[in-house]
Amino acid sequence: MKSNKKTYILFYKPYGVLSQFTHEAGYLSLADFSLLPKNIYAAGRLDADSEGLLLLTNDNIIKHHITDPKFEHERTYLVQVEGFPDESDNEQLRNGVMIEGKRTKTAKIKVLTHEPDLPPRAVPIRFRKNIPTMWLEITLREGRNRQVRKMTAAVGHPTLRLVRTSISFLTIHGLKPGMYREMTRTEIDKLLRMLNIA
Repeated sequence: MKSNKKTYILFYKPYGVLSQFTHEAGYLSLADFSLLPKNIYAAGRLDADSEGLLLLTNDNIIKHHITDPKFEHERTYLVQVEGFPDESDNEQLRNGVMIEGKRTKTAKIKVLTHEPDLPPRAVPIRFRKNIPTMWLEITLREGRNRQVRKMTAAVGHPTLRLVRTSISFLTIHGLKPGMYREMTRTEIDKLLRMLNIA
């Protein structure tokens, strides 16, 4: 008999892992993390080459509200880019750039003065002495396919590493790649109130 218990998991997805339980050639999937509960799904995806926060749940209403672009929930990413974007580049990112014929919504862009404190990536970034890199904190209100990568490429600064640190008020704080925790009752109630589905 199927359980009706709603499950809400915050998972730190490592590099090289698909945001799904089914396998595809050459990649790990969520099924490789045997302690994760079954019958839950990602509310919004991260590409295999991206890292960071995934919300996993069997609550279809929550999944719909988190993933539907009309609700405009903020997602924040730490992004290592090639080269040094100048203020003109960052202003373009803030105001929206054209991706596949459609302009992105306004975004928050913050230039980081220090490299963020992140775990080493399983596959290190290829270091090229003659090409410097910079870290940005980018907050979006939409989630188009590979959006951050396409945005930084559009202003001439390809993304080298991408880590999602938060979805709204939910963060990866306290988690390491491959680790997860259940959301607290307080967090679940706050999320339901925020989504107006309490």
